[in-house]
Amino acid sequence: MSIQEIDFSKTLTDDQVYESIMSHYSTLSKDWISHQWNWMNNVYASFNDHYKYMIIISLVEKTLQFYDQMNIQYSYEEYYSKSYQQIEKFSITELCEKLDLPKETVRRKVLELEKEGVITRNKKKIIIDRKAFPFVKPDNQIKISSKYIYLVSLALNKDKVYSKKLDQKAIENVIKKKFSLSWRWFYRMQIPLIIGYHKFFKDLTTFHIWGTVCMNQVLNVTDQLNSDKNKPSLDYFTTSNIVIENLGAETGISAMSISDMTNIPRATIIRKCKYLIKEDLIKMNEKKQYVLTSMNFRKILPYQTEIFKFKAKFIRKVLNLLVIS
Repeated sequence: MSIQEIDFSKTLTDDQVYESIMSHYSTLSKDWISHQWNWMNNVYASFNDHYKYMIIISLVEKTLQFYDQMNIQYSYEEYYSKSYQQIEKFSITELCEKLDLPKETVRRKVLELEKEGVITRNKKKIIIDRKAFPFVKPDNQIKISSKYIYLVSLALNKDKVYSKKLDQKAIENVIKKKFSLSWRWFYRMQIPLIIGYHKFFKDLTTFHIWGTVCMNQVLNVTDQLNSDKNKPSLDYFTTSNIVIENLGAETGISAMSISDMTNIPRATIIRKCKYLIKEDLIKMNEKKQYVLTSMNFRKILPYQTEIFKFKAKFIRKVLNLLVIS
């Protein structure tokens, strides 16, 4: 029986992935913004409440961690073969610390999830019932994530730090084959990332709305930057400065459009936008559309660079999994 030997010269470090993401930002940013905006829409859609979904995936991530520690792995098909999932015991205090939320907020949300039949207790067992809410398998999210990882792999190939040539389908296949492991990594990227935005914006609905305004404007600028395929990629700070300089008043978005794109009620959007305007995070143009402001966009940029470290760690693990598979 031959023993597989890992060639560490072909594996990646977090720093290598992070540096490639930062140096090829103009090429990668459009897909990353779309990736995260799609994820936030999914977070909101299940309960029309971002925090309930964050509680659910925090409980699932803890169970996936147990699987990992016990060397138990499930494929995508195996993991979703049942409409429910048994989870480990949990405490309100533990969830508060993980999500950086007040104890009363977490307690109230957990009680609501129990009343809705999403979390049920059967003797000593705790069950998440996927039939009790509009649950959608992450098939589309896997495709979106795989596309972004593939684009990062091309940047790493170009930087000559990753020799393996991949296609998007190979990435999708390894995520589905090692699903319980890879999706734990995905949650370990998303949970601190999203909670970090909660800290900055004080509220996830507010962040979701700001993110939609941001996506609308940033994509307009990055489309222009990437129109000439022969031009080299621009790094994060150069791209961000160009975006800031081009935050024109002509590329705004209305409250109705934000509502149509996110399914957040229009009245909620108007109320949250008043807060964002007060905080100088957005402003209203002459067409009564919302646009970003350059001053507070600059405040967010340093935080974004920290976020990308969570992203780099997730991508590094998936790409290294492809090296050893």
